[in-house]
Amino acid sequence: MKTDVLKSIREAEEEYQAMIRDAQAERKKSLSDAQLEAENLITKAQKDAEDYRNQRLAEAKAEARRRYAEIVREGEARAEALKASGSKNLTKAVDFVVTRFKEQLHVVA
Repeated sequence: MKTDVLKSIREAEEEYQAMIRDAQAERKKSLSDAQLEAENLITKAQKDAEDYRNQRLAEAKAEARRRYAEIVREGEARAEALKASGSKNLTKAVDFVVTRFKEQLHVVA
């Protein structure tokens, strides 16, 4: 009878030890899985952030190129307008300078 009770206690202890080992193994596996998932989430977040940064940089560069082209076009148009205006007054300016030059020659001579 004593041996049966002791045997029963021993079996119960072994069963509990097995349950504890299983629980610890499950805990270890859960921690490992959680850590792996966390690392994957961090990696994905970093990649998403890098992709977003690259997209924003590309958009900013495209906007800068567009603005640059617009400024160059405006500058070229203004230069053409000034050139046309200058060409229109060129004859008058030459006549004015020649007249002044002739006046200066008569004063000195």
